[in-house]
Amino acid sequence: GRRGVGSAMSLRERSPGGAVEAGEDAAAALGEPDGPDRCLSLLPWDRFSAWLHCVCVVGFDLELGQAVEVIYPAHSKLTDKEKTNICYLSFPDSNSGCLGDTQFCFRFRRSPGRKVSLCCFLDQLDRDLPIYLKKDPAYYYGYVYFRQVRDKSLKRGYFQKSLVLISKLPYVHLFRTMLKQIAPEYFEKSEAFLEAVCSDVDRWPPPIPGKILHLPIMGIILKLRIPTYRDKPGTTPIAQNMHQADAQISMALPTVHEVDLFRCFCPVFFHIQMLWELVLLGEPLVVMAPSPSESSETVLALVSCISPLKYCSDFRPYFTIHDSEFKEYTTRTQAPPSVILGVTNPFFAKTLQHWPHIIRIGDIKLPGDVPKQVKVKKLKNLKTLDSKPGVYTSYKPYLNKDEEIVKQLQKGVQQKRPTEAQSVILRRYFLELTESFIIPLERYVASLMPLQKCISPWKSPPQLRQFSQDDFMKTLEKAGPQLTSGLKGDWIGLYRHFLKSPNFDGWFRSRQKEMTQKLEALHLEALCNENLVFWSQKHTEVETVDLVLKLKNKLLQADREHLPVKTDTLKKLQTHINDIILALPDDLQDILLKTGTT
Repeated sequence: GRRGVGSAMSLRERSPGGAVEAGEDAAAALGEPDGPDRCLSLLPWDRFSAWLHCVCVVGFDLELGQAVEVIYPAHSKLTDKEKTNICYLSFPDSNSGCLGDTQFCFRFRRSPGRKVSLCCFLDQLDRDLPIYLKKDPAYYYGYVYFRQVRDKSLKRGYFQKSLVLISKLPYVHLFRTMLKQIAPEYFEKSEAFLEAVCSDVDRWPPPIPGKILHLPIMGIILKLRIPTYRDKPGTTPIAQNMHQADAQISMALPTVHEVDLFRCFCPVFFHIQMLWELVLLGEPLVVMAPSPSESSETVLALVSCISPLKYCSDFRPYFTIHDSEFKEYTTRTQAPPSVILGVTNPFFAKTLQHWPHIIRIGDIKLPGDVPKQVKVKKLKNLKTLDSKPGVYTSYKPYLNKDEEIVKQLQKGVQQKRPTEAQSVILRRYFLELTESFIIPLERYVASLMPLQKCISPWKSPPQLRQFSQDDFMKTLEKAGPQLTSGLKGDWIGLYRHFLKSPNFDGWFRSRQKEMTQKLEALHLEALCNENLVFWSQKHTEVETVDLVLKLKNKLLQADREHLPVKTDTLKKLQTHINDIILALPDDLQDILLKTGTT
């Protein structure tokens, strides 16, 4: 639809035409977040782009079906394929019968080949995030507020519209809260209101991890803190409500990204530990739910249950038969892929019958009582979508069941413990389980790092030793999970299976990268501690020129790869370079001063 283009004119006039390189200024703005407003060097819409890609309104047209009616800001780029995905994913399936207001989220593949704006600026922010919150450049999230109400004046007898925020950030709770604040008013007030919302977002500070942020949105202020990788897992320092002198109402968000774990896992309460194993191992999982809000919350809860490990495969909180990956993910010609899908259409009960693990969820209600003990059901019993709720799989868990957590949560239900408190208990349980599992791996991988004495300034940095599955397995006898977890079972089998999974691959790659960068940084420091000018006086001009070029390359690499090097070290190296150059003949000095950055 072309509507909204005229009303977005004022936005377009301010816009710099989409993608902008934020350049050094933005990076500097982050280097000193507490200085006077350093981000003023950003262009209009840069601040907006740090949080959102765009805002869409999806409506229902009798001729066209679902259609994107408005995109704000008007210069935002979406390919036709992306628009089609957004259209279908922004409406619940007709059989969900969602009357009134529904909130949910979806995730879809970005079309390749688009220039990424604000690279250096946002990459710097990404570096400080815990690994499970880092952006995946290949995907967008869509956060939806859908309204369906009876309206006699319309041909179909219903008003149906969705307000959708498209973002690369996985901050589910933040965007959900924001939509709750703005969507009802938008449905009353229409386009001009959206324009005001967007210009509010364009005044937000950048999403800097670890800082208390104040985000003004239509007369209220959202206060929050984005976690950093330095936070101790399981602790969330939160923005507290403070009595402000100004009249603006502020809302402190306890989290930016977490879902209500207990509520999501309640329908499959007795299987939480098995589900943790399935997610950890990257097994194909499908969640069949009555509505997109239940499917999306459950999928997000599953992905987060192995935190602080990052779930490295694809996951779709809400997936429809119109999705561009539908054929790829439902084909029977190969084994189901390592993905987690959330679906609501009964058609999937047939299409995904061959999937090895299916979670069937009824309406998620706040538990008055916990479901009775339920056995894992055989897959062959799952014929239709109205099969009983439960987990359908023939998977045999590697670890014995932890009865303690079940008792603790059941007791909480009997004592009417608030679900927030139950979620805290459950989150801590998952965290301790994941940490017990990952610590032996961390310990072994740390031992692959060469000793510091092997680092010589005059040789290339040494390589990491190879990961050997056998060597790792041998360490488990003395330093395995039994040091931190009382759970018995086949831990060795679980590790063997995990080492073949995408989650291990992703985890190991990021560790490898960190350690290689650490070696590069140590090598730089070793070079700095040498008397390089003295060295150059003992060598030929050709060798000295070669050294200068190599050192300049090192400096460029440190900057490009954000190596963990102290600024003093880099300054010292720069001084060494300058001193060596100044000791050379004039003609060489001129050439070397012009080469690269000095």
